Amino acid sequence: MSQPADYQSENENPLPTQTHLPIQDNVPPHLQLLSTLDHLLVKQKIEFFEVFTGIETCNRYEIKNKEGEVIYYAFEEDDCCSRACYRPADRPFDIRIWSTDKTEIIHLRREFDCSCCGTPQMLHVYSPPGNLVGIVEQNFTWFAPSFDIQNEHGQAVLKLSGPVNRTAFFSDVDFKIKSLDKSTVVGKISKQWGGLKREWFTDADLFGISFPLDLDVRIKAVLFGACFLIDFMFFEH
Repeated sequence: MSQPADYQSENENPLPTQTHLPIQDNVPPHLQLLSTLDHLLVKQKIEFFEVFTGIETCNRYEIKNKEGEVIYYAFEEDDCCSRACYRPADRPFDIRIWSTDKTEIIHLRREFDCSCCGTPQMLHVYSPPGNLVGIVEQNFTWFAPSFDIQNEHGQAVLKLSGPVNRTAFFSDVDFKIKSLDKSTVVGKISKQWGGLKREWFTDADLFGISFPLDLDVRIKAVLFGACFLIDFMFFEH
């Protein structure tokens, strides 16, 4: 299995390590580990019951650092009715992210959104649970997906832009993290090609996330959440 550092091609320009975002002096204790990271690998667990029956189950994930060490776990919470009645692109969900010492550090929540009606997708990120740290909000576009990465006050601080073609085989699909004026790419969320068996017979996806090491840790948590929203909107099928 490839590590997060591998999904950036050697031919690409290195990602900037500095941004113009204000850096928080006081890092919350529960996000201390995240403040030391610039890469994450999000690996969805294969649910064999889902593979053999076609019945959607709650998603589970392992989150690893660039050395391949598991540092977080993520679990989806919803009811059978939601999974049966709504498409993954629309259904509401709660995802709780836990540290390896069983401390809940991040809570992701999306209400029901009807993508067919043109309703923008929105994800709220809480860390610790109950304390809003940011929002991921979809922008209206005709083709290529676009999102605002917002702070706890609803102010956009970064842009997230995806490609028009998100069905590429044998290659990664990159969503670029850009400065607010879109002039600088500061990172990316990459849907990694997982191989024929994984891609064709399961919806268990692999994602890599890269961002500047000195980025505000709360915005890192929001980008972390954006990875799950992208998965549900475009790849959970």
